[in-house]
Amino acid sequence: RADLEARGGVPLEMARFRPNVVVSGAPAWDEDRWARVRIGPLWLRVTKPCARCVMTTLDPRTGAAGKEPLRTLATFRRVDGEVMFGLNLVPELEDGARPPTLRVGDA
Repeated sequence: RADLEARGGVPLEMARFRPNVVVSGAPAWDEDRWARVRIGPLWLRVTKPCARCVMTTLDPRTGAAGKEPLRTLATFRRVDGEVMFGLNLVPELEDGARPPTLRVGDA
């Protein structure tokens, strides 16, 4: 997010992207190389990059519409006509197994 904010020149709350999981400590756009991710006890498989919609242009606090982050993302994160930010992941589980609980701060 920091790289995107620097490129677009506007602060962006992560809430705009409606994430389930936020990873910190990795270089910007490092997720483009990931096939699997481990968070705590859970392995997750990358299924595809996440295409972003116009909802990301709404300020989550005020509902005010703008052009960011899609305008900036479109300059360097466009794939097959869609603007990408983040990943879609699925848990890797044994048949019938329940996923373990993830907690804020899990490494």
